Amino acid sequence: MRVVMLDYDFWFTIAEADGDLEPGETPNLNEENRLYYVRHRPGWPESGRLFWPDSPGFRTLPEAVTAAEAAAPGPITWQ
Repeated sequence: MRVVMLDYDFWFTIAEADGDLEPGETPNLNEENRLYYVRHRPGWPESGRLFWPDSPGFRTLPEAVTAAEAAAPGPITWQ
């Protein structure tokens, strides 16, 4: 389980690249121009693949941690 902070809105960027943005749609970044994402599937970064989140973007770290813990099959020991 990983919580990753990005300085861009991952899903906004994907929608923008695919031409799927709604008129006037903007990134949903927090006050520090960041978002937090959860990755719970194996294979990153050890696989050498680019990051792909398993969650929407969260504006705060506690929101992302809560989502990660809800997705885990058991307790998480954070490092």
